Amino acid sequence: MTTNHLLEIENLGQSIWMDNLSRNIIESGELKSMIVQKGIRGITSNPAIFEKAIAGNAIYDADIEAGISAGKSVMEIYESLVFKDIRDACDIFMPVYEQTNGLDGYISIEVPPTIAKDTESTISEAIRYYTAIGRENLMIKIPGTPEGLPAVTRVISEGIN
Repeated sequence: MTTNHLLEIENLGQSIWMDNLSRNIIESGELKSMIVQKGIRGITSNPAIFEKAIAGNAIYDADIEAGISAGKSVMEIYESLVFKDIRDACDIFMPVYEQTNGLDGYISIEVPPTIAKDTESTISEAIRYYTAIGRENLMIKIPGTPEGLPAVTRVISEGIN
């Protein structure tokens, strides 16, 4: 019998998070399989990951076309795609979140780095993301700037990861 060293890592108190997310792995069942077979405990995302996932990938075309037809801006279309994928991934990881009492099972999204030096905008975006995505196992990444520290404090005080 072959030993799966990725699964053994959990016994050492460590968690494997994946740095990749796309609708393909969500809809195909591959993501759910990776949780079971590879012990993946969470996912971190960022705009570069989503750019790679969305660019030239037909799985997003219908939603992009619907957004264009509805007169949405590029940012509104982008957020609708990203927020759906994150929401769906959060749902898949919810059993991990529940089994670990909130230690694992998160999907992360970062606030735009363009607001890294603006505390109030960072707080506002973090709250907006959390509200729009609506999953308790969402983790908002906030830049580690001097202006980010009070944003982290405030967002955590609001019950947002």
